[in-house]
Amino acid sequence: MQGGIGDWIVRRARRKPTATALVDGDTGRRMSYDELERSSAATAHALHDLGIRRGDRVVVLMENSIGFMQVVFAVANLGAVSVPVNVRLGASEIGYILSDSGATAIAVSERFRTLADAALGTGGHGVRHVLVDGPPEPTGGVPTTELTASAAGPSLRPPDGAIRDDDLCMIMYTSGTTGRPKGAMLTHGNMLWNAINCTTIGTGLSGASVTLAVAPMFHIGALGNSVLPFLYAGATVVTVRAFEPRRTLELLAEHRVTSQFMVPAMWAALSQVPDFDSVDVSSMQFVLCGGAPCPLPVIDFYRSRGWRFLEGFGMTETAPCALLLDADFVVSHAGSVGRPFMHVDVRLVDDEDHDVPVGEVGELVLRGPNVFAGYWGRPADTAEAMRGGWFHSGDLGRSDADGFVTLVDRKKDMVISGGENIYPIEVEQVLFGHPAVLDVAVIGTPDERWGESVLAVVVLRPGTDAAPADLIDHARGRIAHYKCPRRVEFVDELPRTATGKVLKRDLRERYAGAAESVHR
Repeated sequence: MQGGIGDWIVRRARRKPTATALVDGDTGRRMSYDELERSSAATAHALHDLGIRRGDRVVVLMENSIGFMQVVFAVANLGAVSVPVNVRLGASEIGYILSDSGATAIAVSERFRTLADAALGTGGHGVRHVLVDGPPEPTGGVPTTELTASAAGPSLRPPDGAIRDDDLCMIMYTSGTTGRPKGAMLTHGNMLWNAINCTTIGTGLSGASVTLAVAPMFHIGALGNSVLPFLYAGATVVTVRAFEPRRTLELLAEHRVTSQFMVPAMWAALSQVPDFDSVDVSSMQFVLCGGAPCPLPVIDFYRSRGWRFLEGFGMTETAPCALLLDADFVVSHAGSVGRPFMHVDVRLVDDEDHDVPVGEVGELVLRGPNVFAGYWGRPADTAEAMRGGWFHSGDLGRSDADGFVTLVDRKKDMVISGGENIYPIEVEQVLFGHPAVLDVAVIGTPDERWGESVLAVVVLRPGTDAAPADLIDHARGRIAHYKCPRRVEFVDELPRTATGKVLKRDLRERYAGAAESVHR
């Protein structure tokens, strides 16, 4: 066996070849484990013919689909590295990732070819090949190959030996405090141990499990919760290109889904489907919410219908599972992110990395085989994040006597809106580019639909004038829309410390009703 996550499919194809691995929820197309193994082999041969070799990076700009997973497993089989990219980013943002990752190729869904063309046109990258699931016309001036063009062949093995657990599997970009995203390096071992962690939660996963991958698979939340663990277990994954509450409910019933992951905004929207109780979802064994704290009324809705509702906390750097609030404690310990997954260690430490006493606030640090290998091309950032062999999350929390962790603030001031991570400094830098903006601070405020929404608190330059819509439009022309302010407030000056640091806790107290940046 050659090892790595691609080996999971090879082994499943040998053990139970006709079992259903993937279903396209939009078209009804089904793919068995044997077919997934053979189609991934065909894609691997196509990539190999283009010169893709061990360690090469392949950007994946695709919607949730069977094709997405074919590419991921094909790249893994070669010992190459997948780089899933958020399809909601702008061309310049994608162009940065193409350049920073040193990608050799990009795999693109047909519907995102125009976006890929614009991203490739930004220059500064080394992409030599484009693979599409449609006609192979040139994209961005780069030669294009149709993903389905090659005939299936035997699984490829890297010529220099089997893939090891510590070999790089994937680079997933996560927003950074400097305004530029950083590539978190996830190994095959990280993916394996995350899958093992996931199989232990709720009623567990098995070959009889079924889930709906409706959260975007370019995020580790969906890929690490809704896809890879289920395929590791020999289960069935139904892919859906976009979330629509009524259709999602219908698919849960149609495919007899047994366990489901979504972000709070999705769970809230699903609970608002008018005839929810008329749909037979009795197959559901447990559900998992992650990406942000879930409002208690939403949890109560599902619990009142007999569902086991769990909450998880994780990060891209932890592949992502880190802490879990099991269904037995989701009400009694409301607001907590729970206790560590089976194979994760956590501590809360002070600025000198000493453990803080129970009940006192410290930084959450984590250790385990699921913790990433560092930031791509950023050894200094990696060394800082992994001080003493523990990953420093940047989240502040406290623990009770029973080991339940509650987060109280974020060192990095991250905003989570609809499951998307938004770092204020990136938005602030864009707003500083508006000629009327003298000073600006961005915070998250509670939002019933999205969990949090972006608020910009702005100081205008003397003698200038601007309306909130002007600044929002300015941002929308430069960054992804989900990162842009939904609200703008004007002030004469921002509250600052004696050293000049903006007092964002004061802003949150004024505009969000709480000093903490994590809301329940």
